[in-house]
Amino acid sequence: MTLAHRFRDFAIREARDNSPLYHRRALEIADDPAVLALIAQLPTDKQQPNLVLAAARIHGVDAPSYGEFREQLCRNWAAISATALARRTQTNEVGRMAALLPALAELPGPLSLIEVGASAGLCLYPDRFSYRYGEVALDPPDGESPVLLACQMTGPVPIPAAMPRVVHRAGVDLHPLDATDRGDRDWLTALIWPGQDHRVARLRAACDIAATDPPRLVTGDLTQRVTELVSAAPTDSTVVIFHSAVLAYLPISARHEFRAMVRGLPCRWISQEGAGVLPWLIGALPEVDSGSARMVVAMDEVPLAYAGPHGQTLDWFG
Repeated sequence: MTLAHRFRDFAIREARDNSPLYHRRALEIADDPAVLALIAQLPTDKQQPNLVLAAARIHGVDAPSYGEFREQLCRNWAAISATALARRTQTNEVGRMAALLPALAELPGPLSLIEVGASAGLCLYPDRFSYRYGEVALDPPDGESPVLLACQMTGPVPIPAAMPRVVHRAGVDLHPLDATDRGDRDWLTALIWPGQDHRVARLRAACDIAATDPPRLVTGDLTQRVTELVSAAPTDSTVVIFHSAVLAYLPISARHEFRAMVRGLPCRWISQEGAGVLPWLIGALPEVDSGSARMVVAMDEVPLAYAGPHGQTLDWFG
C-alpha cells in the first residue's frame, strides 16, 4: 500500500462516517505529493494517518482550510515529526467496552482483567461505566457513571442484568501512559478525532476513574509479560486476557506467537480486532469485508459479533 493509498483508505474506511474533517483532510493529504514526501521521511510504522494527524494537532496544526493547514504543517514539521517518533497511537477508547461487556458478563466471576496494549488502562474499568444498549440502561450499583457509553445493537445481544464483579486490573504496554500525567492526557485527547467532543468528555471522566484507583501497568512486549500477569492474578478469579485494536500493529508471525501463548495459559481470551487481523477467525465470519471499518469480537477464538470501531454499534451473530 502506497502512502497516498494509506491516507485515502483511512479517509474512506475509517474517518468518513466518524469525522468529516479527518475524512476531508486525509483525502487532501493523499493528493499532495509534497506533504506525502514529508510524511515519508518517518519510519513506515510512524506514517499512520491517525498518528501524524494527532501529532499535528498537539502542536496546534488544526486549521479548517487545507491551505492554512498545509502551511502550518510544513512550518512545524520538525516538532510534529519528533512527536510522531516519540509517541504511539495509544487511543484508549473506552467506548469499545460497550462491545466487550456482554462477553465479559457471560463469564463466572469474580473477574481478573488483563489488558494487552493497555495504554493508560482506562478500559480496565468496565464495571465503573454506564451503558445504554438502545433503550436498555445498565449502571454501576452506586448509580450512573460520568462515563456513559451508548451502543446501537442488532441480533441477540446478551445484555447483562448486572455488572460483572472485577477484583483485579492489570495491563501491559510497550509505553504505558499515566492517567494522572498532564502530557499523557493531552496526547490521549489529541488522538480523538475532530468533531467527537463526546469522546473527549468521557476520556477525561475515565482518566479520573483510573487516577483514583490505578491499575497495575507493566512495560514490555505483550508476548513477554502476559504470562507473569496471569500468574499474579487472584487464583479464585476468572482471569480474562483482552485486547482491542492492538494486534494489527504486530507482524503476522507475532500474532500467531501470541495466540499460541494465550492458548497455553489458564485464562479466557476476548479479542476485538479488525476483520482480517486474526486470520484464524476469517473462515468463521458471516462476511469478511463490508467495505467499512468493523471489529470482530471473539471469545476463545469463537466470533461473537461485529462492532463499530469506537463501540458505537454491536451486531451480534445469531
